[in-house]
Amino acid sequence: MESTVGRHGNLLAISDLHIGYPENRALVEQMRPETDDDWLLVAGDVSEKVADIRWALQTLAGRFAKVVWAPGNHELWTHPSETVPHRGVARYEHLVALCRELGVVTPEDPYPVWEGPDGPVVVAPLFLLYDYSFLPQGCATKAEGLEYAHGTGVVCTDEHVLHPDPYPSRDAWCRARVAETERRLAEIPADLPTVLVNHYPLDRHPTNVLRYPEFAMWCGTELTADWHRRFRVEVMVYGHLHIPRTTWLDGVRFEEVSVGYPREWRPRPEPPGRLRRILPMEVGAVDRGAAPGVGRGRGGVRR
Repeated sequence: MESTVGRHGNLLAISDLHIGYPENRALVEQMRPETDDDWLLVAGDVSEKVADIRWALQTLAGRFAKVVWAPGNHELWTHPSETVPHRGVARYEHLVALCRELGVVTPEDPYPVWEGPDGPVVVAPLFLLYDYSFLPQGCATKAEGLEYAHGTGVVCTDEHVLHPDPYPSRDAWCRARVAETERRLAEIPADLPTVLVNHYPLDRHPTNVLRYPEFAMWCGTELTADWHRRFRVEVMVYGHLHIPRTTWLDGVRFEEVSVGYPREWRPRPEPPGRLRRILPMEVGAVDRGAAPGVGRGRGGVRR
């Protein structure tokens, strides 16, 4: 682990910036820290294009004391209009190299330690993917789940543009990532709490509000269902669902911090692009939920 101290700042978070939309790009241009010592956690889905990812992370890294990035599924897409041709692991490694050039912490780097008013916390960005184990009700296998999803027309775009090369499948890549990440998390000293940052929730419960429950198959893995307890998690930060809210499980706070698409954030009462304070905890986080009409939103066929 890297001991990097942010003694008087805040630990802030955001995800699902989707800056391919001009309105969302404008939100990033307006993002500023509250203090000179603030850290920013970016939980994936900055953009589908490397040039946009570079612009956003470079912009944010120039403003915040430290930026920590965990990839989403959109960063891993090989988009038809992308000028960088890498696929799968090669694309991920290209993004890691880009982040290191910008001074942004990735899941491949030593986990930094944030020093808050209540003591040190290890901030661990994760890259885990999903393995289709969040199955629709009545389905017992991945094949059954995918058949059901195709029958409803709710199928993630990942099936066409997120390539797992050289792994034979996205779920095989997921299992490899889970095994390696589990090993690293187990090495964190037992007296240190953690903030885990992943594009997907570590437990299935946040997906219970999806309008299209079959989409949960592309939202995580049952292999991490006990990590919030095993690894002394103070806060689990995630995105992907485009349903920003706070939930609690076994006394652990789960924060969904996504911006989402303009058509999703426009109806919300809160100003769009507001950075969520993870630590110290915001007043009101205990009972913060989705705004009326948001919790059971479209559920994200494109996510």
